[in-house]
Amino acid sequence: MGILSAETPRDTVVGWLFVVVQFALLAAIVLEGGGQDWAAPPWLATSAWWLQGAGVIVLVTGLLGLGRSLTALPSPVPHGELRTGGPYRFVRHPIYSGIMALTLGFAVRSGNAVVAATAVALVVWLAIKSRWEEVRLLARYEGYRAYAARTPRFVPFWPARLHHR
Repeated sequence: MGILSAETPRDTVVGWLFVVVQFALLAAIVLEGGGQDWAAPPWLATSAWWLQGAGVIVLVTGLLGLGRSLTALPSPVPHGELRTGGPYRFVRHPIYSGIMALTLGFAVRSGNAVVAATAVALVVWLAIKSRWEEVRLLARYEGYRAYAARTPRFVPFWPARLHHR
């Protein structure tokens, strides 16, 4: 087990800020619904449905794969353990990958520029959140650096990188 530095009250506040903004962006996407800024061609709308279906599967298997390590906050729980099997064998953040696939598929099908822009903002937010989280995972789990070196962050078979020293 790696060196576990105690989470500070500031870390907890920042963690909850990540969660609140994430859910606000998700709510904005769903509540904005659709519009008629564009009409996706049938092949693209079908592809977006498949992307959303894959997103649901990845999201659910990511949630189930964490077991007792599951937490709402982007920081490891004290009793947790590093998960590298199941969907975590393919990406480091399958829950975020599933959310991204769901919202991007929804954005394509929505025909709404505001929904699309908000979905892109959510993807950027999750990328920032994942980097913040990985600092804590590196401190908590001895094997995280090696795992991150071989496992992509969001997209399977994408080159894996960890930008922390």
